[in-house]
Amino acid sequence: MGRRSERLCRQGDVAGDGDVIQVVSRAFDVLRCFEGHDVRLGNLEISNRCGLPRSTVSRLTHTLTRMGQLVYLPRDQKYRIGPSAVAMSTSMTRGLQLRNLIRTRLQEVADQIPGTVGFLIPDRSHLVYLEFARAPHALGLHSTTGSRIAISRSAAGHAYAASLDDNVAAALLADIRREAPADAALLSERLEAGRAMLRERGYVVSCGLFSPHINGIAVPMWSPQYQTYVMVTIGVLAAMYDEQRLHEEIAPVLLKLAGSIEPLVQNADGGLVAVRPSASNNKKTIRPEGMHELEAGARRAGPARELRAADGRHRQGQAPA
Repeated sequence: MGRRSERLCRQGDVAGDGDVIQVVSRAFDVLRCFEGHDVRLGNLEISNRCGLPRSTVSRLTHTLTRMGQLVYLPRDQKYRIGPSAVAMSTSMTRGLQLRNLIRTRLQEVADQIPGTVGFLIPDRSHLVYLEFARAPHALGLHSTTGSRIAISRSAAGHAYAASLDDNVAAALLADIRREAPADAALLSERLEAGRAMLRERGYVVSCGLFSPHINGIAVPMWSPQYQTYVMVTIGVLAAMYDEQRLHEEIAPVLLKLAGSIEPLVQNADGGLVAVRPSASNNKKTIRPEGMHELEAGARRAGPARELRAADGRHRQGQAPA
């Protein structure tokens, strides 16, 4: 494997990497500003969101419009997502063959708990909901499929950061620090506690980060196809579930949910992730922190719950007693 290929296998190395073409990176930063199909933004608004000079944004939006990734609205003097971007995202989501199965499992849990249940994938300093379910009577919880949440301000984000190797977590923090120093400080000061909780319990709890009124809990699981962790998370109203109730009542439900999703994710052929090796060729042992196999800068020796469960209770498909 060449040096460039090795660098591409390491998550979180975009920042400061000399062989990254900045204009391509910035073009994607512009597209990330359009979180929904109906979002309309002008160059000044995009500039403020991206932290790029307005002249640079103007050139990028012009090019993206010519490519069909954006559409210019003369009356509003703003841009919105274009047909090429919609077509690309539609073709990608059609390839995620497991989404209906995952959505069904999320909804089954959401029908039992007055909150929201999500399946997320990381995107730079944010997480994006690939699937989302909520109880009909869930109040104050308004995310949906495609919504983006800050890694530093969510239980899923803190669980994701806790699963990363030191060097990758440091790169993530550096990336967040450039845009939101306070958020980076918040994530950094809670990182070790998150790692300890993930190692001991198999999940991470975070209270009042996303909103003072919402508490969350999340489990990471390794995706061989994307070479990173995907997340399963549950959010509930803090007035109904304090941290103790999260541990006692929500954690067993979440671990059981993650156990039901993980085989789908790991064994899918051409779906969300690659086929997992057979059990006979994939026996894993629990090792001390820092001694797991490394790939793409993250620990992937096995399912996150099994990997981190020091007491051995969090085997696949089982919740702690």
